[in-house]
Amino acid sequence: MVFKRLLGSIGVGGPAVDTVLAPGTVLPGGSLTGEVHLKGGNADFDIEHISLELVARAEAETDDGEHEGTVAFERYVVAGGFRLAEGEQRSIPFSVTLPWETPITELYGQALGIVLGVRTELGVAGAKDKGDLDPLTVGPLPVQEAILEAFGQLGFGFKSADLEYGHIGGTGQQLPFYQEIEITPSPQYAHAVNEIEVTFLATPGGMEVVLEADKRGGLFSGGHDALTRFTVTHDSVAHPDWNTEVDGWVRRLIEHRSSHGTHASYGHSDHHHGDGHGHRSGPGMGTVVAAGAAGLAVGVVGGMVAAEVVDEVGDFFEGEEDEGEEG
Repeated sequence: MVFKRLLGSIGVGGPAVDTVLAPGTVLPGGSLTGEVHLKGGNADFDIEHISLELVARAEAETDDGEHEGTVAFERYVVAGGFRLAEGEQRSIPFSVTLPWETPITELYGQALGIVLGVRTELGVAGAKDKGDLDPLTVGPLPVQEAILEAFGQLGFGFKSADLEYGHIGGTGQQLPFYQEIEITPSPQYAHAVNEIEVTFLATPGGMEVVLEADKRGGLFSGGHDALTRFTVTHDSVAHPDWNTEVDGWVRRLIEHRSSHGTHASYGHSDHHHGDGHGHRSGPGMGTVVAAGAAGLAVGVVGGMVAAEVVDEVGDFFEGEEDEGEEG
């Protein structure tokens, strides 16, 4: 294992920390488990707290353009209130629950270019020091996968995915950012839209599905965006015909000429208004993944992720970690 020696505010000779996440993919709303390994320094230290922080790389639109930065979106205190003796090694297991809106980082085993991490913080003698930063892999909930699979079966293709800082008005969004999964239209709808952006806002009871279409000019009174919102339950994953359901969503989205209107799904009537944030984005930092004609299910060609995705993800974790390794 690789320990990160804490040198900054604690000083040379301080304890070292290495957080090891359980292998495999976790799901939104699911349990993230692992162990925090500590190695004592050159003296006894009182460990006031050990915290885990979930962080994400997100984009923000401002007056002077689009910027990217790190956003912390959840924090857990997993231990504290003990003395770590000189040179002592100790392992602390943990199990925490991810927020239901945690973004998806992979689909069908292929990375989408979304960067999430778990950052460890050690509180020692009134000081706080960052330890290691570990990548977090999150897969889709069953109902999310069913919806994305239906898009693929209908001939839509994966284009990119990113995280947008801000809030979608009229929704129950909890996190300070939302995920956009951008898909190219099937041939049937290519005349009407340039792309469709899918956002999932999951809760313990179900999920809001927000669709945005970037319309082509000339179909209506010029090109503009349109948004609709639908509500599903987690049990609806057993829906007998998701292809027909999702196709109906797309039809209603395209027919939706303004932000006013009623859109119902599974007996829920939802009305969506934009909040001026501009719920649109182009491909962000290294998020464009090569897409195939067969749709989302096999949209990442040959399982290969675009090189810039790998480079950016690696740069993020290397840049965030403290200098100095010991192990």
